[in-house]
Amino acid sequence: MLQQTQVKTVIPYFKNFTKKFKTLKDLSKSNEKEILKMWEGLGYYRRAKNLLKCSKILVRNYDSKLPDSINEIKKLPGVGDYTANALLGLVYNKPRIAVDGNVKRVFSRNLNIDDNKINFDKFIEENKKKLFTTNRNADFVEALMEFGALMCKPKDPICLTCCLNKTCKYFKSKKKIKKIKSKMIKNKNYDIFCYINKNKQIALTKNNQISFLKNFNLPEIKETKNFSKIHNWKFLKNYKNSISNLKLNINLYYKFSNKIPSNYDWYSLGKNKEFIPSFTKKIFKQVSTLF
Repeated sequence: MLQQTQVKTVIPYFKNFTKKFKTLKDLSKSNEKEILKMWEGLGYYRRAKNLLKCSKILVRNYDSKLPDSINEIKKLPGVGDYTANALLGLVYNKPRIAVDGNVKRVFSRNLNIDDNKINFDKFIEENKKKLFTTNRNADFVEALMEFGALMCKPKDPICLTCCLNKTCKYFKSKKKIKKIKSKMIKNKNYDIFCYINKNKQIALTKNNQISFLKNFNLPEIKETKNFSKIHNWKFLKNYKNSISNLKLNINLYYKFSNKIPSNYDWYSLGKNKEFIPSFTKKIFKQVSTLF
């Protein structure tokens, strides 16, 4: 849940999730529909799917225990170097560093070198005797990430009271590295077409080609370059939406109809037992103003 998501956002989801699924075995008996509904609004839904897949594999093949080797852990769905190292450190107290953006920033500033010029695997291997000087490896993994998030922040790092400023080359140097590079923002324009009926229902389909929400419930949505009047559809409004590094400019259209294409289903604009991604819920909010 914490991958690319802030702690304060995750906490209520984590509490509800662990209350529902008290053991790995409980989770493995669930299904994708149930997991996605509990994950609703948290985003990056592939994480939820991979978590469910992992639970089933661990229960079936590993006696409900996490493998303790990096090669075995990385065989699990959705687990790469960062997650594998974090798990080995946090679960098994192994001398590992989970290299995320926060950790890269700490090392980069300490060396006063752009992080794209640092081979972090090589750097950690060459300095492992200096880095791993404690038996509290689990705490060390977490501390590095938290230090980057709370002290060595992307903007306005707290250098004056930092415990590392005596050795930090960034703090001492008059020629500090420029940074901190942010994600490349991509601007996209979309036309969204909503079939609605008098029963306050909207037609949705999973048959869409939108990469960031592929195979999720959406109205018809098309990427467009220019704003132009669409025949046989009523324009509702223009609004903005952001997903990760995407900035979306959306033109929303609608028509009242009792008939919908065969690959669509009606969904209530109110409460739904089905999983509905936040992107779609924002469309619901706009369309609901028609009633």
